[in-house]
Amino acid sequence: MPKTGMAPVRRRAFVEAAIRSIHDRGFVDLTTGDVAREAGLSQGLVHHYFGSKSALIIATMRHLLIEFGAGIRERLREARTPRERLSAIVDGSFCDDQLRPEVISAWLTFYVQAHTEPEVRRLLRIYARRLISNLRHEYRRLPTRESADVAAESTAAMIDGLWLRRVLGDEQPCGESAIAIMEAHIDSQIEPR
Repeated sequence: MPKTGMAPVRRRAFVEAAIRSIHDRGFVDLTTGDVAREAGLSQGLVHHYFGSKSALIIATMRHLLIEFGAGIRERLREARTPRERLSAIVDGSFCDDQLRPEVISAWLTFYVQAHTEPEVRRLLRIYARRLISNLRHEYRRLPTRESADVAAESTAAMIDGLWLRRVLGDEQPCGESAIAIMEAHIDSQIEPR
């Protein structure tokens, strides 16, 4: 007889095991059996809860997007001005949670999978649109050198590009230096008063 209320616990265990397994083994060679072993659960349960490796990866991406969004929202609650809110978005993008090696591996996998998996592509587009929308909202409340749309697009591109440069570099990714570069970029977008 199945234990009532275990489904969310097991699903989360599989998602967290998938994140670790992607980092340890890479995505191409990863099997649902690898994820099940990492989670300490049976492979049959992976198929029961997700149906396929692809569905497990999509659930993993959703999990990371939810965690990322929660971190940003937490920082935004503490910000009082539009400029502080822009800093909160940057801080959430380069915080220690986003620069953990296993999280980096999962995000890189999602970017690659977006080329062949329509659902992964859709989720990445949602992330990108939400990031630009949040940035645009704050830039519209500030005097910018160009339009708020241009400022938001350039800031989003800098966040994504700088994140990739940091995580693909030879050294351990440094969020502090990325944040400093992003803060200078944001300042360059705002008209001095």
